Amino acid sequence: MTTNPMISAPEKNNGQSFRDSLATVDAKGKRKWIFAQKPKGFFYNTRSYVSWFFFALFFTLPFIYIKGRPLFLFNIPAAKFILFGKVFWPQDFFIFGLTMVTFVVFVILFTASFGRLFCGWVCPQTIFMEMLFRKVEYLIEGNASEQKLLKKSPWTGTKLRKKITKHFLFYLLSFIIANTFLAYIIGIKALEKIITEPVSEHIIGLLSIIIFSTVFYAVYAFFREQACTVVCPYGRLQSVLLDKNSMIVAYDYKRGEPRGKFSKKEDIMQGDCIDCFQCVKVCPTGIDIRNGTQMECVSCTACIDACDHIMEGIKKPKGLIRYASENGIANGERLHYTTRMKLYTGLLCVLIVILGTLLVSRKDVDATIMRTPGMLYQERNKDSISNLYNIKIANKTILEIPLSLKLEDLSGKIEIVGGKKILIKKEDEGSGSFFVVLPKGVMHDRKTAIKIALYEGDKKIDVIKTNFLGPITDDEDDKN
Repeated sequence: MTTNPMISAPEKNNGQSFRDSLATVDAKGKRKWIFAQKPKGFFYNTRSYVSWFFFALFFTLPFIYIKGRPLFLFNIPAAKFILFGKVFWPQDFFIFGLTMVTFVVFVILFTASFGRLFCGWVCPQTIFMEMLFRKVEYLIEGNASEQKLLKKSPWTGTKLRKKITKHFLFYLLSFIIANTFLAYIIGIKALEKIITEPVSEHIIGLLSIIIFSTVFYAVYAFFREQACTVVCPYGRLQSVLLDKNSMIVAYDYKRGEPRGKFSKKEDIMQGDCIDCFQCVKVCPTGIDIRNGTQMECVSCTACIDACDHIMEGIKKPKGLIRYASENGIANGERLHYTTRMKLYTGLLCVLIVILGTLLVSRKDVDATIMRTPGMLYQERNKDSISNLYNIKIANKTILEIPLSLKLEDLSGKIEIVGGKKILIKKEDEGSGSFFVVLPKGVMHDRKTAIKIALYEGDKKIDVIKTNFLGPITDDEDDKN
């Protein structure tokens, strides 16, 4: 459940063994509700600015369109993904798969270098919980001590009013978040139709909004920090990804131990930690950072601000709790770029180059040509042979494309079944059939390699290789 490389000094000092259970669960396995004090200080203010930037991005990106396409769309039911205005279909799954592998390597590198910096600063769960819902809670119910008193107090008109107001606002915020989240899946235009058109025409869409809203409300009103400590696997990966050179939120036990109550007497042999428990009171997951690195820690820096405030009050240097590495605390080493990090960086750069090459070389029109299964060649008059082919085309552009087909490097012709061109609708898939007719004189083997060029008007957009099947020639009989 936890890792504790820096517990030795505190453990010897307070005579207690390191806890082996979650801070939010008591000895009987029941949930302990966290009433976190509101932090204040440099890091909390900086995180607030970051959260405003995150909210601005989250709530505006669905409205941004590039050439008629949303900037981002993750339509899983339709297997359609749009990234920076570029559409990706199932045919591009290998690119999507490589993107996921690249992202995993990036997570490994980032965690090995900076620990759970992502969790504390830009994780949506942390930002929404600490920078939105918790602030609403402080506004309505007061600080942590006032919330505790309100919970223990009997049901009065004031308590009922505060609870109803808080949960109404919680659900309203969840409803707004759910609509925005759904816009990333189906697009803002489709969401607008669900909202403005008759309910009977969008039953599934309305149910999706209600379900998403309820889930978000349940998470932020009741589940809270359990999403990080129980559900999210990222914390459990710390034991694998972190090493003694990774940056973490750490307590300097060499400077802080032995702990003791604050005293102005200079001859008292004790560390800078005055055992005020302010770092515990502000922690949104209820841990004591002085016990060492723990799975529940999301590196939110609330304990750093709280401790720095106390250090200022007792005229001690800041940084008793700070960003550092285990080696930094134990041996005074500075944060540095290790060999492990360099190897991860090299692998990440290789993947980024490969991914970039695939994205640059990616075609807007992707076509596959195959001979019609179960059909042999057909003789045409006495001097020609024809084969029937099927073509499947994915149009990844926002324009309809009329495609014409031409043979390359061979005399012959192509006859499209049902017309002279194949019309492919925008952002859609199409198919068709066509005959390739070749003179017998150009065939010297049973299989002849041919090239079929795809044209949009006079513009050649692709060339596809395939085989043409003919009768056994005299040259092949001689070989046999």
